Amino acid sequence: MTNNASDLVSTASTSWMERLFVALPFAGLGVLALALAQPGQAFVLVLSAFALIGAVIAAVHHAEVVAHRVGEPFGTLVLALAVTIIEVALIVSMMMTAEPAKAATLTRDTIYATVLIITGGVIGLSLLAGGLRHHVQAFQTEAARPALAILLALSVLTLVLPRFTTSAPGGQYSVPQLVFTAVVSLVLWGVFIFGQTVRHRDYFLDLDHGGEQPSAAHAPSSRDAWISLFGLLLALVAVVGLAKTLSPSIEAMVLGAGLPRAVIGLIIAMLVLAPETVAAVRADLANRLQTSLNLALGSALASIGLTIPVVVIVAIYLGLPMDLGLQGKDLVLLVLSLLVCLVTLGSRRTDFMLGAVHLVVFAAFLFLTLVP
Repeated sequence: MTNNASDLVSTASTSWMERLFVALPFAGLGVLALALAQPGQAFVLVLSAFALIGAVIAAVHHAEVVAHRVGEPFGTLVLALAVTIIEVALIVSMMMTAEPAKAATLTRDTIYATVLIITGGVIGLSLLAGGLRHHVQAFQTEAARPALAILLALSVLTLVLPRFTTSAPGGQYSVPQLVFTAVVSLVLWGVFIFGQTVRHRDYFLDLDHGGEQPSAAHAPSSRDAWISLFGLLLALVAVVGLAKTLSPSIEAMVLGAGLPRAVIGLIIAMLVLAPETVAAVRADLANRLQTSLNLALGSALASIGLTIPVVVIVAIYLGLPMDLGLQGKDLVLLVLSLLVCLVTLGSRRTDFMLGAVHLVVFAAFLFLTLVP
């Protein structure tokens, strides 16, 4: 009798949560309509901020449901694509509302923050949590090596090399260089996706551990998957619209607090990656380190491989400058974070000590962003 009552409570709780996730995108669209009707109102801006957070969480939840239906490694791809679409929407909306000079570094700051958050924060937190629970965890280096190689190439081509070219001033690329970078970014991302989903799909599946296995949840029905796909699309529309209405206020608050402009990119990246961080840590706690790494590295690759082409098209069309090249401490931190990843994921096994190293690098990134 007790078990039956517990099952009923669990089912009711799950049903309530599902209804909430279905309602959040519609609520976001309703708040967006209110924001368009009454622009600039303080109460509406606060409501829009909460609606944006709810829409992001709902989008990632619905992406996870669709991902569970299609299975791995396609599931992590769905989630990475959803997160990247949100990131692109936020960047483009803020680029179109900010002054050209102020929008020039937004893409660089956001992508840089995304790479550091993933390579330092997401991977570090996952390795630390999983290592403390399972002591030593294993993954497939055949999947990590190409992902890291492509991430290293994309990071250097988009965030480092512009500082050393001579066709345009500062850390900018000329238009032909921008087009070339956009094309090769898309090509490298496409190569990774082909390897992940077609040629070497087995590399990206979790290893069969001999010990305790996480209990596998039932895959959602086709009906639930289609509902989540529709909810995902609505949530993305809400995110795009709400981001556009909130972008001037976010910039004004950051600059009004006397913080560096790079904090704007950090806020965008943390907002987008927060739900995915939870998903990655949850997978690692369930002893599915490969899925956790697929989420992290796949999102980092999509963040550059898909964001750069879209933003380049927008920048060329609108005639906006793009300052992509990192310098000083940011360049050092990017190289350090990528080198730590190469060392950490160069072996099949990880433990909590490696996670602690990643988190220290991430803490240095946060501190030096606020106190440059």
